[in-house]
Amino acid sequence: MKKAIENPMKKIHIAKVTLNVGSGKSEDLLKRGLKLLEILGKPYKPVKTITGKRIPGWGLRPGLAIGCKVTVRKNAEQLLKRLLVAKENKLSASNFDMQGNVSFGIPEYIDIGGIEYDPELKIMGLEVAVTLERPGYRVKRRRNKQTRVGRAQRITKEDAMAFLKHQGVEVN
Repeated sequence: MKKAIENPMKKIHIAKVTLNVGSGKSEDLLKRGLKLLEILGKPYKPVKTITGKRIPGWGLRPGLAIGCKVTVRKNAEQLLKRLLVAKENKLSASNFDMQGNVSFGIPEYIDIGGIEYDPELKIMGLEVAVTLERPGYRVKRRRNKQTRVGRAQRITKEDAMAFLKHQGVEVN
């Protein structure tokens, strides 16, 4: 029997891992979050997330820094493995969206391997968003003749779950 040849355009890879810390209006929490993301996202520098709308009920106004984030593209797989160990390599099906992206939270940064407790940071958590892609996704980001990704090329929730199961993550 011949082995079926796998289509290289169907292979899924990790495009980026985005780490986010929400601080609300607290300046102290924002500074601690920036320091934490600087440690986790080396060599990338975190940026502040700024409000664009006015929401009087929450006390928000445009231009107010309410959090910080860092996007890791190179060595994203290594970082993701460390972050998944903090979640004991277990994710829920509700962590996946219909486009195949994965999001989960880590309640305490000290659970992440290779990071020790820093009294200056105290105890704080962060959110992790993983973007998965296949070859050919460039068509939706390119500058010239931008178009949508074809239906057969899109990543479904089941594809993303199978990809992470293959990576050693338990999905229930």
